[in-house]
Amino acid sequence: MHPINEIRGSISKTLAGKRIVLGITGSIAAVECVKLARELARHGAEIIPVMSKAATKIVHPDAIHFATGLEPIIELDGAVKHVELCGDTSSQADLLLIAPATANTISKISQGIDDTSITTMASCALGSSMSIMIVPAMHNSMYTHDIITENIARLKKAGVTFIGPKMEEKKAKMAAQEDIVTAICHVAGPKDLEKTKILVITGSSQEPIDDIRYITNFSTGRTGVLLAQEAYRRGADVELWGGKNMELPGYVKLKEFGSVSDLDKMASSARADIIIVPAAISDFTLKSRKGKISSSKAMKIKLEPAQKILGTLRKHKNTKLIGFKAETGISSKELETRALKRMREHGLDMIVANLLEDVKPETTKTLIITPKKIIKFKGQKIELANTIYDIIGGKA
Repeated sequence: MHPINEIRGSISKTLAGKRIVLGITGSIAAVECVKLARELARHGAEIIPVMSKAATKIVHPDAIHFATGLEPIIELDGAVKHVELCGDTSSQADLLLIAPATANTISKISQGIDDTSITTMASCALGSSMSIMIVPAMHNSMYTHDIITENIARLKKAGVTFIGPKMEEKKAKMAAQEDIVTAICHVAGPKDLEKTKILVITGSSQEPIDDIRYITNFSTGRTGVLLAQEAYRRGADVELWGGKNMELPGYVKLKEFGSVSDLDKMASSARADIIIVPAAISDFTLKSRKGKISSSKAMKIKLEPAQKILGTLRKHKNTKLIGFKAETGISSKELETRALKRMREHGLDMIVANLLEDVKPETTKTLIITPKKIIKFKGQKIELANTIYDIIGGKA
């Protein structure tokens, strides 16, 4: 068994059973394809690699063979793989992904020129209405060239989806791996949350002391971002509310909040089928002062209990509401007791509870509690997001 099968589906089964033709062109960004192919496999996909001759000068075919478990197709022959994989046949793959895509390859595809294995695959895919996604990577002066812009527009009109690029250092760089995988899952995934509106509220609130300072906490909002990402991957209509100064993904609708009071006003008009609240919302607020308080002498501040956002959100009767509860320095049994109390108090459909000492940057240990069962989870935060949606959908 090839080692790729040991990691296939290790993060999620979102792309299980999906066959993706990965076209690799002669951009220096081709070095990222080993990691990209393996990440797609971790979500369950089978990757069929196709390389241009120029790409083989950037990354060795053996590296791509290792990453995918299959020898890359470099030259087309009597096996007519371009027809088998991308033509109108019963063996057609689910997606043609060209990553990275050079200006040369994009222009040739837009003009119907078939002189490499990849451009020929693309020609068949266009003719058979197969899904095509292109990830550009080139110098900025090439990407903004009028002719390249026209060729990209022409392909978009033909139904091709473009991912990225990210503009840095005068270059149109290949989109981040996470953004590519998310876009692919959204298009090729099971769509089990299609036509479902999901609101995720994440990050931390900020309670102002004066015009310069505020009280907050250590929350990064990472779990909430992963929940929004996974909902989008499963086809949901996703909205993400995040605390200020967070780095948020651009593929979902975004709103920023500051204080608990700001968030409470937003919550009163929230509309979604499912609302998930991993946000670290302050339990206390205070009356802020104008200007900047002098630091030359000691100062006392008076904290008052803040509005409970879950209470406001629960007023939306037809919404499935999922809360989170974090504690520290208590036993697992006490954590369960407090989580159940919070669940009953606000009429939650599910609550996810953990101890802060069990939370790491990318991993966590939690209790997932529903009215019918309690699930003990330990693993990556992205796996937690998958588990939550599987429970919502009755799959776990």
